[in-house]
Amino acid sequence: SRYREAEIRNTILAQVLDQAARARLSNLALVKPDKAKAVENYLIQMARFGQLAGKVSEQGLIEILEKVSQQTEKKTTVKFNRRKVLDSDEEDDY
Repeated sequence: SRYREAEIRNTILAQVLDQAARARLSNLALVKPDKAKAVENYLIQMARFGQLAGKVSEQGLIEILEKVSQQTEKKTTVKFNRRKVLDSDEEDDY
């Protein structure tokens, strides 16, 4: 279910972000929800593939945000193809 998926996402994010990073991501979600979502997807993917060593700091989050921003600017058209794996029922939001 949608609710369950959100719960799983939040659990993973709580595990991989330190408090400052989490706060920043929450603030970002208020201002730019789609950008925050892209960052969340990136973090969750990294976590699932065991590519995160320890918790991501606020500085680490800022770097990820820049990376995601560059990617989304480069390929706006095919931006969400890889999301199918994570949330297949949300493709039509874009």
